[in-house]
Amino acid sequence: MQRFQIVRGVFSNLGRLLAEFCQLPKLTADNISQVVIYDGFENFAEAERRGRGVLFLTAHFGAWELCPSAHALYGHPLKFVVRPIDNPYIDRLINRYRMLSGNQIIEKKSSLKEILTTLKNGGAIGILIDQNTTRDAGVFVPFFGIPACTTTSLATIASRTGATILPGVLIWDKALRKHRLRFEPPVELLESGDRQRDVIENTARCNRVLEELVRRHPDQWLWVHRRWKTRPEGEEELY
Repeated sequence: MQRFQIVRGVFSNLGRLLAEFCQLPKLTADNISQVVIYDGFENFAEAERRGRGVLFLTAHFGAWELCPSAHALYGHPLKFVVRPIDNPYIDRLINRYRMLSGNQIIEKKSSLKEILTTLKNGGAIGILIDQNTTRDAGVFVPFFGIPACTTTSLATIASRTGATILPGVLIWDKALRKHRLRFEPPVELLESGDRQRDVIENTARCNRVLEELVRRHPDQWLWVHRRWKTRPEGEEELY
């Protein structure tokens, strides 16, 4: 019964995501509070105060397309990394909607230089790290107790720049009938001097944060993605 409720909730969340995305052109600084409210803004303020730039640890969670737009309309525009959609017409449409609020997109394949420049200037970058990646682009760290091939980009950039990793997701609050833009406390990173070890451990810490968020709101994460598709050498496929 619980599994059925979660599955039903996942598809309800996808429908809500689509509806909210269609409404992005109607959102303004004057009406955004009718749709999204902050939760844990003090954590974002602390990350900004550190002055080394902010790396948003985020995921395909809740109305994830609305999340950066809401933050920008509240006066905090950011840049976020995206992979181009195969259909160029849809890609142009979605990117136009994404930038209506003042945000900027960075294409994944040529992102590093712009990310480093933005962080050096104290800006904020959003990176989704909850999807499966290939062995050559990630490391295996636990996610729900199962080794999951996870991008090291967030931990590597933080190690290189000193930027603060700040978890942030949009959560649908059924009681309020609004979304809560939730910022968790900054991720405290391991700095042992062994960069390779630090990147692996800090990537694992990021996964633990996401796992806790999903456990709290299991119906709002994109479970339909094959998160554990890439397996360690010698392990059987899970799908």
